[in-house]
Amino acid sequence: MNTRTPIAEAVQGTSAARQPEGTKAPSGGSAAHAVASVGATLAPFEQYICNACGYIYNEADGDPDSGLPAGTRFADIPDDWACPLCGVTKADFAPYTPPDLAALQAQAACTPALAARQTPGVVIVGAGRAGWQLAETLRALDAALPITLVTACAGDVYDKPLLSVAVARQLDADKLVRETGAAAAQRLNVRLLAHTHAIRICADTQQLRTTRGTLPYQHLVLAHGAQPALPPSLPAALCWRVNHLGAYLQLRAALGDTSKDVLIVGAGLVGSELANDLALGGHRVTLLDTQPEPLARWHDAQAGAQVLQAWQDLPIRFVGGVCVARVEKIQGRYRVSTECGQRFAADQVIAATGLQTPSRLAQGAGLAWQNGIAVTPDTLRTSDPHIHALGDCITVNGQASRYIEPIVRQARTIAADICGCTPQPYESRPAMVRVKTTSLPLTLH
Repeated sequence: MNTRTPIAEAVQGTSAARQPEGTKAPSGGSAAHAVASVGATLAPFEQYICNACGYIYNEADGDPDSGLPAGTRFADIPDDWACPLCGVTKADFAPYTPPDLAALQAQAACTPALAARQTPGVVIVGAGRAGWQLAETLRALDAALPITLVTACAGDVYDKPLLSVAVARQLDADKLVRETGAAAAQRLNVRLLAHTHAIRICADTQQLRTTRGTLPYQHLVLAHGAQPALPPSLPAALCWRVNHLGAYLQLRAALGDTSKDVLIVGAGLVGSELANDLALGGHRVTLLDTQPEPLARWHDAQAGAQVLQAWQDLPIRFVGGVCVARVEKIQGRYRVSTECGQRFAADQVIAATGLQTPSRLAQGAGLAWQNGIAVTPDTLRTSDPHIHALGDCITVNGQASRYIEPIVRQARTIAADICGCTPQPYESRPAMVRVKTTSLPLTLH
């Protein structure tokens, strides 16, 4: 769950999607407008990508959950339709042409195998959105490039933004996973080392030590994301951190099918989204924060006041201006005490207290560190020319950008550098954040 906080998405400005020549999108309408004309159905179906989160709208599939049946042309979608992942409008989509992987694989089959065996290729650490995006981008540029992906989880492909709305939408695990790690690896001709931990980078010999042996690399890419930052008062054994699919599914199992008392520490983007989602799912939520209102970072936009107003009819109790002193487990339930003497009881406790980049691999390799793995924007190389990094774990000029939107552009920058293509320098752009509190969705600067 993205690696912002990983659940809120950066919504890139207003890059209007281009319409097919000679067509004009309707200003509004219902699903009835989604039936394409006879002439249009004869044309090949096209795809469009969300510039904010990377969701791809395929005309052949439509978006049935939003009332757009299969075969709905993009030009026939009402202007008030929203991206099912991040909530931006149709205007933030652009035409998308997927790589012809079948042709690339056929090309690879005709490529002499000797060269591939003689080069260690690219090793990617991390199978989240950043890792898979880079693997896909590399494969689109080079059909024969050896790619190994190392991940501590199963490597399944899923959309992390859905984790903060899945309870209200009643999405089960099978609906959250878009593609299994094994299937994605086969499709992209990638060697996947699932349930494998990266232990140490031996930069001088260009090797990565893992729990399944040592891997040589020509290029190493760190895409392992960020991890929840837990204050000492929140023991890891007593609270949930919803930062990836595995943890989320375990939390769902612990909550079960009956209403529970859930306490969330942290009322930023993740905490507010989870509070909204769990309350809509029938749970009673207590939301604590050191600040006097939720979404305090956007006080000038009155975001906190707006969500509190929207939550009036939901079982959400917000308590601001408090700092957790300790968490205890007593007879199967939890007691959370604050420094000011207040006590709260809960069936489950969730920590939404921010993210930090794990430093072990990078600092063990002697990589430059600046609130995260420091990279140069022109190539996204680290201080070691053979090591790149992208996603939640990097900083550019000391600034992290833990959102979905930059990942696609970061992958293009690294793939171009590795494959020797025309350079595509990465540009840090101001972002707008879409807060998926479905009772009152907000778009914030």
